[in-house]
Amino acid sequence: MAAGDPGLPPTGPTYAETAAHPRPPTPRSPRPPRWQPSNLVLRILTAAVLAPPVLWICYVGGIWFVGVVTAFIAIGVNEFYDFISAKGARPQRLLGIVAASGVPLVIYLGSPFVATSFTTGVLLTVMILQLTKAQVTEAIASVSATFFGVFYVGWLLSHAVSVRFIHLQVEAYGGTADPQIGFFYMVFCLAAAVLCDAGAFFVGRRFGRHKLAPAISPNKTVEGAVGGLVIGALGALGAKLVFDSFVPGDLASDITYVGAGLLGFVIAAVSIVGDLIESVLKRDADLKDAGTILPGVGGVLDRIDSALIAIPVLYYLLVAHYYAMYAL
Repeated sequence: MAAGDPGLPPTGPTYAETAAHPRPPTPRSPRPPRWQPSNLVLRILTAAVLAPPVLWICYVGGIWFVGVVTAFIAIGVNEFYDFISAKGARPQRLLGIVAASGVPLVIYLGSPFVATSFTTGVLLTVMILQLTKAQVTEAIASVSATFFGVFYVGWLLSHAVSVRFIHLQVEAYGGTADPQIGFFYMVFCLAAAVLCDAGAFFVGRRFGRHKLAPAISPNKTVEGAVGGLVIGALGALGAKLVFDSFVPGDLASDITYVGAGLLGFVIAAVSIVGDLIESVLKRDADLKDAGTILPGVGGVLDRIDSALIAIPVLYYLLVAHYYAMYAL
């Protein structure tokens, strides 16, 4: 019988046919994607890495503390100039970074009067140097951007030096205070501000329904803000409880638990305001983050935005408190 007769079993393709029409390769099973940490995991890891050295440097104090504050300011101002440049402004970057970084050292070595004089000198220098620029049409934007960076990041964050060495202010009013009392107040402030941020994040994710400021930061909710206020105040109370129970001395004895709760609530509230202020600036520049140096967080400015307002507010409230205690 011929090969094509129905009585014979079917035959396979010949070698020539196979070579002319090769079969497609056997598909491989897709390789499972590598695990990538979520943004939440990165935020937690970043906080866990940063917290111990920050607390340690707050405890050590002295010029080391001033140096760390200066480093945060220098990086933060540079990030600020990055995203303000996205708006077309041309700040005097080097002068601004040097000037802003010099503020905490001036406060540490001098006095509030010297710091104010230094800041005034910076503004005059920025305006005078602008006279050397060829583009006079950029003068207002350049001067404003440069000095705003010095004030917003440098001047505000330099209040951390004033808080850490608040005992000098107490002594100026005729009182006495342990030199480490500023360590307590720094931990107190950071606990309220950082836990407010964490509380707002987690409560907002779980219960957030009503937008807090949709035109500024669409992800922030009223429920998250309330949770942040409560958890921030509890964090301040927790800081006082820890110092009263486990830290030698009476570093936390100048404020009561009621006062600590109220002060923690205020710090948490202004921390939210500080976060929104930076969100306004970033939204205007059409940026999500100020930088990329901190995984899961963004830039240094994204991490310290709450502290930029919280620390100065704490300092002036402490000044009023100790003035009422000793000077009146």
